[in-house]
Amino acid sequence: MAQLNMTQTPVHIVGGGLAGTEAAWQLTQSGIPVVLHEMRPVRGTDAHVTDSLAELVCSNSFRSDDVEHNAVGLLHEEMRRCNSLIMAVADLHRVPAGGALAVDRDAFASEVTRRLTEEPLLTIAREEVTAIPPEDWESVIIATGPLTAPALSEAIGNLTGEDSLAFFDAIAPVIHRDSIDFSKAWFQSRYDKGDGADYINCPLDEVQYEAFIDALQTGDATEFKEWEKDTPYFEGCLPIEVMAERGKDTLRFGPMKPVGLTNPHTGGRAHAVVQLRQDNKLGTLYNMVGFQTKLKYGAQKSVLQRIPGLEGAEFARFGGIHRNTFLNSPRLLDGVLRLKAMPRLRFAGQITGVEGYLESAACGLLAGRFAGAELREETPVLPPPTTALGALLSHITGGAVAETFQPMNINFGLFPALEQTEQGGKRRKGRRERRAAYSERALVDLNTWLNGVNTDPVSP
Repeated sequence: MAQLNMTQTPVHIVGGGLAGTEAAWQLTQSGIPVVLHEMRPVRGTDAHVTDSLAELVCSNSFRSDDVEHNAVGLLHEEMRRCNSLIMAVADLHRVPAGGALAVDRDAFASEVTRRLTEEPLLTIAREEVTAIPPEDWESVIIATGPLTAPALSEAIGNLTGEDSLAFFDAIAPVIHRDSIDFSKAWFQSRYDKGDGADYINCPLDEVQYEAFIDALQTGDATEFKEWEKDTPYFEGCLPIEVMAERGKDTLRFGPMKPVGLTNPHTGGRAHAVVQLRQDNKLGTLYNMVGFQTKLKYGAQKSVLQRIPGLEGAEFARFGGIHRNTFLNSPRLLDGVLRLKAMPRLRFAGQITGVEGYLESAACGLLAGRFAGAELREETPVLPPPTTALGALLSHITGGAVAETFQPMNINFGLFPALEQTEQGGKRRKGRRERRAAYSERALVDLNTWLNGVNTDPVSP
């Protein structure tokens, strides 16, 4: 642990989500004091249910943990090598999820809260920040996430001169395992990945599927306020009823795809399948994978109980919907996440336009490191764009087109292209081989960055 240094200028971090807590951890571990401002429980949100730091409000999955063939898994590994708090706690409280990294959400948030509460260089201030922080806060990281309170959101908009972009993010329901009918449902991972039985599967035949789609399209949904009606959804988190509007078979080729699964009750493949993933370490709660919804609670219950195996489902949490706000970062932020109009302010997490739990935490990790370097009077050094951290940073700070900027998950499309020939002049072929090459290059370059060898400082 870093030595206590209360004479050092503190960094003020606004927001105690994944980005804010990761930024705080990176700073305190390098000896810099932090004041972490979290508005809950003084002011709640439409999505949070506790006052824990780093509460997961949507899925409990951090997605693929495949470091060799998946950009998300690569990001996991890069963050582990950067002493990430979020990754350390996620690994400690993981639950079965095939090839994915999923966590017991309550244990995860409690552990992050405990570790930061016990950190001597950290002060947690339970208060809402409603305006641009005062000038005597010399270094600030705003990591208020997709649920930035209206007063602060308006203040940021006034400062930047930009209209904040916004979309709706939907939450999937969580079901008690003991209310699921296993005479119809069964345990199996798609293509038997992971332990081979990490998901609960509920099958629908063609008649059942079409009846479900009809009920979904006529269900009573949440009404939007007039000023919200033109706000677009994020394509990676569409409500199921919105997907159903795009065509009868859209869900069958999305979250309800039946491929890679064999129904042991019939010996065949279903027309469509709903999967549920473990949501807590005890295995008593399961969330409906990809089943974000804006249906009202009564409609959710009646529609979702049409699914075979869920006729008697008891819901620990219904799905929901909340407004999600982000900046036009390519236009507003510099290469080290500072606001061009006021460089003492940094932004981190989903408010910058990264999408996903780990992407948000990764952004916080970088913001914390950059802020720490500046306070030590060092020039911040960017991670190479060939790494997952660097590719994500590059995208939101200039790689994306500002006029069409939308939230983005990490993916290999954000990385610089591979050389045409590698390893003895043989051209790489096949997607898996290319992805392995991206990951191999990234981890070599990450280690070089972490060791401070042949790295370039950020441009002034």
